Amino acid sequence: MNAPLAPAQVVTDQHRQEFQERGFFVLEKVLPEEHLALLRDRCQRFIDRADADMDAKGVDSEGITHRNKRYFVSKCYQQEPSLGDFIFSPLMAEICRATIGDEASLFWDQYVVKGPDPESHFSWHQDSGYVHLDCPMYLTCWVTLDDVDETNGSVYVLPYDQIGIRTVVKHIKDPRYNDRVGYFGKEPGVPVVAPAGSIAVFSSYLFHRSGANMTDRMRRVYLAQYSSETIRRQDGEVWGQDVPFLREGKIVPQPGEA
Repeated sequence: MNAPLAPAQVVTDQHRQEFQERGFFVLEKVLPEEHLALLRDRCQRFIDRADADMDAKGVDSEGITHRNKRYFVSKCYQQEPSLGDFIFSPLMAEICRATIGDEASLFWDQYVVKGPDPESHFSWHQDSGYVHLDCPMYLTCWVTLDDVDETNGSVYVLPYDQIGIRTVVKHIKDPRYNDRVGYFGKEPGVPVVAPAGSIAVFSSYLFHRSGANMTDRMRRVYLAQYSSETIRRQDGEVWGQDVPFLREGKIVPQPGEA
């Protein structure tokens, strides 16, 4: 991996307060150009691989990935360790310390790409709702690789102080889209409108959804999720990746680093 960039020092006391009271905050244009270029490059690699796999099988969809419409790729760091330059950077360390504390591990990471598609919306859910009801809170960092707004499928959030929910609730599977849905109210949510290179930082207990991409361009997002403790399945098995990142506030060297 490359040498880490200098500490970002972008998270303010106001951001910390917003996270505690509302469950989220947004950092605009905080990614160094090197990391934005890295995330975009690896995203295209995954899209190309998915298309090649579908070509080989003579299909236009595989799982929840549909050619030119949407791409979901999980555990990307395991396949492209160079992503660690961003995942384990001083910027992400600062964000983790300000939200989940001095102990942090990479729990999950994935790319979510939306192509032009009027049905590419995603239902109201909590990230912990995809785990289980006893899931401890973890951190989601929703990283924009393109400018995002209400026209191209940005995320909408329901702040804690708006609906008063700060714990995991039961989610129901939508029979049409296979989404898990945990909120059925009428609140529209707060849209995240931000330029490329921004990060929406939110709790896994925060309700959020995303709209459809009504433009003629891809909307690319990378998610890095961190936990302050090992997240386990209800049978006790480790869920996710559980890669150590911070111990007593210090960044843990990754394999290959001096």
